[in-house]
Amino acid sequence: MEKKLSSENNQLSSENILGLLPHRYPFALVDKVIENIPGERAVAVKNVTINEPQFQGHFPERPLMPGVLIVESMAQVGGIIVTQMPDLPKGLFVFAGINNVKFRKPVVPGDQLIISCELLSIKRKRFGKVKGEARVDGNLVCAGELMFSLVD
Repeated sequence: MEKKLSSENNQLSSENILGLLPHRYPFALVDKVIENIPGERAVAVKNVTINEPQFQGHFPERPLMPGVLIVESMAQVGGIIVTQMPDLPKGLFVFAGINNVKFRKPVVPGDQLIISCELLSIKRKRFGKVKGEARVDGNLVCAGELMFSLVD
């Protein structure tokens, strides 16, 4: 699949995202990118819907998006930034750590996560750090730093 940007505001469609990230259902957690500066920052949308599989068990009477999936959504936006950097080797970047992640408000079906990520550093073209924030209706629901490493 092509890594071509749409013409409007460097946005990425769901098809573009599938061409950049290896994630597929049920772990494709980014619906579209609304702002994109390759290698620097991205702002993306994750629509939270009741028919997602995690809500069958988390929790049937009061569905809440698991914090780990919010963090994974932020990591995928970070992955979109990194995969568009032409000077990095191709391969699978995976979590190497998370720092100072805080959850501020619950995320529920019907919410729309607006995820902003900014690349903080890349070391030896193998290790990186991203600052991420997730908001619903302008309110911060999660923020922290995510580290990743290239797997051989």
